[in-house]
Amino acid sequence: MRPLHVLASFLSFVLLCLLGHCLVSRAQEPTAPPSYDVKAHYTKSSFRIPMRDGVHLYTIVYAPKDTSQPYPILMQRTPYSIRPYEPDTYRLGGRTMQKMVEEGYIFVFQDVRGRYMSEGDFEDVRPEEAAQKGKQAVDESTDTYDTIDWLVKNIPNNNGRVGIWGISYPGFYAAAGGIHSHPALKAISPEAPVSDWFIGDDDHHNGAFFLMDFVSFYNFFVEKRPDNKPVTEYPSTLHFPITDDYQDFLKLGPLKNLNANYWHGQIQHWNDTIAHPNYDAWWQARALPAHLKDIHCAVLTVGGWYDAEDLYGPFADFAAIDRYNPGTPNSLVVGPWPHGGWAGGDFESFGDETFGQKTGAWYHERLFKPFFDFYLKGIGDWKQPKATVFATGINQWWQFDQWPPKDTTPVAYYLSADHALTRTPPEGAAAAGYDEYVSDPAHPVPYVPQSLPRRRNEYMNDDQRFAAARPDVAVWQSAPLTEDFTIAGPIQADLQVSTTGTDADFIVKVIDVQPDGTSSPSGDSSGVTATGYERLVRAEVMRARYRNSYSHPSPLTPNKLTRISFALRDVCHTFLKGHRIMVQVQSSWFPLVDRNPQTYVDIYHADEKDFHVATERIYHTSRILLPQLGPHPLPLPQV
Repeated sequence: MRPLHVLASFLSFVLLCLLGHCLVSRAQEPTAPPSYDVKAHYTKSSFRIPMRDGVHLYTIVYAPKDTSQPYPILMQRTPYSIRPYEPDTYRLGGRTMQKMVEEGYIFVFQDVRGRYMSEGDFEDVRPEEAAQKGKQAVDESTDTYDTIDWLVKNIPNNNGRVGIWGISYPGFYAAAGGIHSHPALKAISPEAPVSDWFIGDDDHHNGAFFLMDFVSFYNFFVEKRPDNKPVTEYPSTLHFPITDDYQDFLKLGPLKNLNANYWHGQIQHWNDTIAHPNYDAWWQARALPAHLKDIHCAVLTVGGWYDAEDLYGPFADFAAIDRYNPGTPNSLVVGPWPHGGWAGGDFESFGDETFGQKTGAWYHERLFKPFFDFYLKGIGDWKQPKATVFATGINQWWQFDQWPPKDTTPVAYYLSADHALTRTPPEGAAAAGYDEYVSDPAHPVPYVPQSLPRRRNEYMNDDQRFAAARPDVAVWQSAPLTEDFTIAGPIQADLQVSTTGTDADFIVKVIDVQPDGTSSPSGDSSGVTATGYERLVRAEVMRARYRNSYSHPSPLTPNKLTRISFALRDVCHTFLKGHRIMVQVQSSWFPLVDRNPQTYVDIYHADEKDFHVATERIYHTSRILLPQLGPHPLPLPQV
């Protein structure tokens, strides 16, 4: 939800999403072309809609002036402001949404509880618990229900059908809005939705704290208003200065210095985070997938393979909705996008990759608009399979009857001797072999080779040769592939390790190594020269203390062989014939992830003296399980 997205909305709330949990990859979408005069065709109105507990939520409605037919309601709820608040200033549309604006919808935007012009108290990822607390209890699903109920009864000329969509944090609100669905709610599209801030979204991945994204977000996201009264603008933010991300975060020192030197206890979510270092009831109450029940509307969940903030959320929400709501129309779309990239226009490339097609336009024309047109207007014939995904490496759109696809086979690649990645498990004395490196918290491995003032989205598919050259990164590489090798679904790392410390991080990267002389990562004649270009396919971190339980961590025993197994999240990628598969393992990924002291202490309250150098051994019985796909689906037509 938070940092870095391209949250393009009808309303260009994207401006706020250029930072923080909507942070780095967001860019404002172009406003509607001048050939279409929104003000001439829409009437803008504002309302304070009452909730069941008496709190009023500020809502702006853009309704077509043409009343010759009723229109459905398409709503977005956001913590990022529904500006402009001035009655004569219109901001509706954008290049990717233009057809929907021209054809006519009643567009509704709402400041969520406790944000900007809405009354009440704001709470980050408010727990879904009203059903257990009585009729006057509130959460995001009750606020959505009450809003829809008011809209269909009070907004003239609506057809009684409502849809909700949103990207990132608004994606969280879209998903939560489907819980205990209002009868008028017919379709929702949670896009890059926040799902679980401890397991895989924004704040943490497998318990490891995502330092740079968290700090960048709360550098701009002020939680509370002065006297908690409605405002159109928030006061200036608390600021941790970032000009050289690697050096600035290194100089920060232990995490406790954030409050001591910068935030001074004024950011409630940080205070809550350091008070709950493990996956306790506080975090679990805020994990949305377990609450995605009693959903009676169609769902289109959207994500991006290069989403640095909320890659976990779309897959977790999609799976939970399937599990808890049998019979509910539920589809998943995943494209070659960073956070919210599908909302930013055509999106024909990312980083050094070119896709040879307009992936953003394809999504809007083939999926987003037809989905809402069908369920809200009764137009068209929506018959989508469970999953529509973009196959990277081969640049094709594929469809599957389920996700992960059923026709996959886990193929084990072993981290063998002589830095070879092989399908043959080690035997005899070779099974006791290992590679080792020294991990020094004072000199952590950077996540990109250059220093930047903000997180680089493109690290998700960047060249990894800079990391392979470091002595504190272990590398294994396969022989050149004799045929194309396609994987689809989650990758599993199954490591056998030991350490001289009592805690450690293990970052595993799966990499597509281009043949020497290839002109670009996508294999065409454009782009960068790629002599052995090491294109990142997927990477993930595991904080070893959570290897057995996120709720009940345990230290590592120094020098004891220990199994650490974890998922690297989903992919759909083809390693082409002649390419190699590479695996890199390291124990820091800075400042993307905070530094592990490598001693078993409360990291949020650790001192400098708690940080120690450790030697990490990766045994040759370690393996990576790649989900090999059987016969490929036929590619879908391009735009």
